[in-house]
Amino acid sequence: MKPIPQKIYLASKSPRRRELLRQIGIEFELLLLRDQTPRGPEVTEIVLPNERAEDYVARVTLEKAQFAQKTMWWRKLPLRPILAADTTVVLDGRILGKPVDATEATDMMRALSGRTHQVLTHIVVLHDDKTYQTTQRSDVAFTALTDETIRAYCATAEPYDKAGGYGIQGQAALFIQDIAGSYSGIMGLPLFETGQLLKQAGLHIL
Repeated sequence: MKPIPQKIYLASKSPRRRELLRQIGIEFELLLLRDQTPRGPEVTEIVLPNERAEDYVARVTLEKAQFAQKTMWWRKLPLRPILAADTTVVLDGRILGKPVDATEATDMMRALSGRTHQVLTHIVVLHDDKTYQTTQRSDVAFTALTDETIRAYCATAEPYDKAGGYGIQGQAALFIQDIAGSYSGIMGLPLFETGQLLKQAGLHIL
């Protein structure tokens, strides 16, 4: 039986996921998908008609992992387990993506104000011909936000590269009254579930 590689490929551009993997001692190399090609992104994040949030985040994550695996084969890279993850913010069944401008960010903050929403993070680990995957769900309760607070927050750079327009590890932590679930999952990579999947794939983890 051949040994399982103890270094993985991470198919994600998120600096937060890199920090979280380092936190639990996982060695990784980046295997990034391209957003700009003659045919567009290698994996699109377009929501399909009538697609449920749970199905959307699972589909996109699996597509990212599978494309990264094909890239590993095409480039004849050392064969290693591949980890991909995707996070989506959901309010009343509606997916809140990354706001493109201050108007959209403001609308998102007003919608989240005083409400509880869900953060879904799907994780996929591919190794050899096996797929290991799960979705972690957390509930996040926002305090009621004043218009002044929303304007000040949306004037920062923070909302514009994050699903739902906020990151729990940033200034928006001031808005969060309560969470039920996984702090690291809300950041973008639930560490308990990630560790379990990597163990299933054969990696030695504490």
